[in-house]
Amino acid sequence: MLQLSKLQCMRTLASVDESYELCRQVTASYAKNFYLGTQLMPEAKRRAIWAIYVWCRRTDELVDGPGSEATTPETLNLWEKRLESVFAGHPHDDYDVALVDTLSRFPIDIQPFREMIAGQQMDLYRSRYETFEELNLYCYRVAGTVGMMSMSVMGVDESNSAASWNWHWGNKIPKEEAISLGIAKQLTNILRDVGEDARRGRIYIPLEDLALFNYTEEDLFNGVIDNRWRELMKFQIQRARKLYASAEPGIKVLSPDIRWTVWAATMLYSRILNAIERNQYDVFQKRAYVTNFQKLQCLPAAWLKSKIL
Repeated sequence: MLQLSKLQCMRTLASVDESYELCRQVTASYAKNFYLGTQLMPEAKRRAIWAIYVWCRRTDELVDGPGSEATTPETLNLWEKRLESVFAGHPHDDYDVALVDTLSRFPIDIQPFREMIAGQQMDLYRSRYETFEELNLYCYRVAGTVGMMSMSVMGVDESNSAASWNWHWGNKIPKEEAISLGIAKQLTNILRDVGEDARRGRIYIPLEDLALFNYTEEDLFNGVIDNRWRELMKFQIQRARKLYASAEPGIKVLSPDIRWTVWAATMLYSRILNAIERNQYDVFQKRAYVTNFQKLQCLPAAWLKSKIL
C-alpha cells in the first residue's frame, strides 16, 4: 500500500505550490473548524500547518480510515521508514512535497512524528485503557505530539516587551502547555465520540473511571444515560477543562502573529464540551458541535485575548 507504483515513479510530482494547495483542500474538507483558524495565520505558517495536518490525517487513516482493516504493524513500520525519507528531503507523492518544503523552512524535529505513529500502533491492539495514565500516554502520542510538531512553525515572541511581560518564561518554549492543549483536544474528541467508538467496540474512557461511578461496559454499549453516566461525564469534562486551563499560559508567549489563531482554536474546541452539556450528556445519539454563530462569536473574544493576555 505504501509502495510507489511504476506509474507514480515515472510521472513528475506536484510543484510546491500545487502540493500546498492539495493540503489546503484536504484541511478545508476534513477539518472545517481547524481550517477556519488557519485563515488567521500568516501565509507561510498556515501552509506549513496544512502540510503537517495532512500528514497527521493520513497517519490516522491508516488505522481509522477506509481500508484500515488491512493495516498491520508492518504497515506502520513502512510508514515510519517513509517518514524518514521525507525528512531526508525525498517526497514520495504529491502531498509529501509540501511537507518536505515545510521541513526546509522550519526546524521541526522528527520525534513527535515517530511518536504519533506509535500512538496508531496502540490503536491496532488496544480497545480499552485501564487507567488515565495509560490513556494519557495514548492522547499524548496521537494529539499532544501535534503541538510539538506545530511549535516550531508557530514560534515564540522574542521581543523585549514580551520578555519583560513574561520574564519568568525567559526563552522557554512552552512545550508542556502545547502538549496539554493537544491532550485536552483529544479528550474532547473522546467524549464527543463515545457512541461512535462504542459501535466499533472501543472504549477510551478509563475503565477505572467507569468503576468509580459504578457504570459498566455493558451500560456504555447500551447507551445508558442516568445519574451515574452524567456524573461520570462531568468528571471527564472537568479533567479536560483543567488541561485547557493549564495550556493557556503557553499561548501568551507565542509569536504575536499566531496567538489569535491558537486562542480561537482553543476556545472553539473547548466549546464542544459545552455542547455535550447542552445535550444532557447524550453522546450516543446526539453529535456535539459548535454552531457557525458560536464560531463567529469566538473570533472577537479570541482576538481580544491575543492582545491583552
